[in-house]
Amino acid sequence: MFDRIMGKYLLDRGKLSKAQLSLAYQVQESKRAKLGVIAVNEKLMTVAQAEEINALQATMDKRFGDLAIERGYLSEIQVGYLLSLQGNEFQTFTSALIAKEMMSLEELDETLKMYQQEKGLNDEQMTALKSGDIELIVPIFSGTDDPEYNALFDYGIKNLYRLVDTHLYLGNVYTVHNIKEECIAYQSFDGDVKATVALIGKNENLQKLAKSYTKEEFIETEEDALDAMCELINCINGLYATDRSKKGKKIELEPPYFITKFGEIDGEDIRIMPVYCCDTEVLLIVSAHSNTTVK
Repeated sequence: MFDRIMGKYLLDRGKLSKAQLSLAYQVQESKRAKLGVIAVNEKLMTVAQAEEINALQATMDKRFGDLAIERGYLSEIQVGYLLSLQGNEFQTFTSALIAKEMMSLEELDETLKMYQQEKGLNDEQMTALKSGDIELIVPIFSGTDDPEYNALFDYGIKNLYRLVDTHLYLGNVYTVHNIKEECIAYQSFDGDVKATVALIGKNENLQKLAKSYTKEEFIETEEDALDAMCELINCINGLYATDRSKKGKKIELEPPYFITKFGEIDGEDIRIMPVYCCDTEVLLIVSAHSNTTVK
């Protein structure tokens, strides 16, 4: 994630051209593959086992390696070995910049310090960004200590990352009382925690996400795209509800719905996280602890 954030930062400040940035990402991709792909290539897992773990990630909030260990497909030592082969996204990106002589180590260090100062981040937050750990990164952009908001944004981003686009990055959360957009996919739930979660955006943008999520090219209508986004939101909230049930909280999910031809969300505390993925922008919306209406 931080590789994409820094890529945009370098591009916006004229330190890299679009062609240079594209080349850096190509080099990075050649050196980094999904853990399942590496496991199969290393003959530590079968294709069927890797696909099983990938499918499980859609229903369980766990990393590939952790699930593979639980299923007995890999040992902790083997997972560590695979992670060392995979490499950290930010490190492989910066290594590509240096290898292609687009930036020197000194220039990179100065740029990182400038970014940290401009964004008002402390050393701990910078370390979190570089780690690629979504659970540590989300609170930096959510701007809140509220556990329910952070949990819902966390599950939302994890699922978008795992199931839609591993190259996504985030914008800072902001709060509104009303928002209108061309297409809205949403789900509300009640119980010990009351909230509404939504993905909204222009039809063409949600279609891009839907195609990546379903791995199908037939997504052509607003209804097809939003149906896929409703499925994704149900996955996000299902994981959240499962987690909260383990802590003794009861969550009752309503069916997900979608609105085309412009919809509107009203509420006292609507928090919006811009998400940049699939070469476009959508908004992940969470509204908790207050009454919210979608129409």
